[in-house]
Amino acid sequence: MKKSTLTLIIILVVVLIFGGCGVSKYNSIVRQDQAVKSKWSNVEAQYQRRADLIPNLVSTVKGAANFEKETLTQVMEARAKATQITIKGDDLTPEKVQQYQAAQGQLSTALGRLLAVSEAYPELKANQNFRDLQAQLEGTENRITVARNDFSTAVESFNSTVSTFPNNIVAGFGGFKAKEYYMADKGSENAPKVQF
Repeated sequence: MKKSTLTLIIILVVVLIFGGCGVSKYNSIVRQDQAVKSKWSNVEAQYQRRADLIPNLVSTVKGAANFEKETLTQVMEARAKATQITIKGDDLTPEKVQQYQAAQGQLSTALGRLLAVSEAYPELKANQNFRDLQAQLEGTENRITVARNDFSTAVESFNSTVSTFPNNIVAGFGGFKAKEYYMADKGSENAPKVQF
C-alpha cells in the first residue's frame, strides 16, 4: 500500500472518530436542552394552577362582610399581569425569565397580603371553602418550589455541558447558549411584615 493511501485512510479514520464524538456530544446537548424546556413547562404549569385557584379564592373571600376590596383588586390585577406573560421553551432569555419572575413575584406578594388580612376575619377563617382553597394554594406553592428547583437543576446540567471543553465547541456550532436560572425574588431574604 502506498504511503499516501495509508495517510488518507488514517485521516479518514480520525475524521470519522471525531465526527462520531461530535454527533454524540451534539445529541447529548439536544437532550439536555429538551430537559430544560420540559422543566420550564412544569414551572409554568404550577403557576397556571395557582392562577386558576385565585378566582375561586377571591369569590370565597368576597363573601366575608366588609373585606378589604382594595386587597381583592390588587390580587386580581396581579393575577391578570402574571397570566399575560408566557415564555416558550425556545425563548428562555434572561430578560424574559426575569420579567416572568417579576410578574409571579407581584402575584405572590398580593396573595400573601390577602391571606394575612384574612386572619382578621374569623367568619372567613371558619369557612370550609376558604380553608380548602388556602390548603390547595399552600400545596401549589410547594409544587412551584419543586418545579423551580427541578428547572434550576436542569439548567445547571445544561450550562455545565455547553460550557466545558469539547462540548463548548459543539454547542457553538449548534447555536446552544447557557440558560438563565430562576432566581429568588428580590427582597425574599427579608421576612414580610404583617400588620393589622
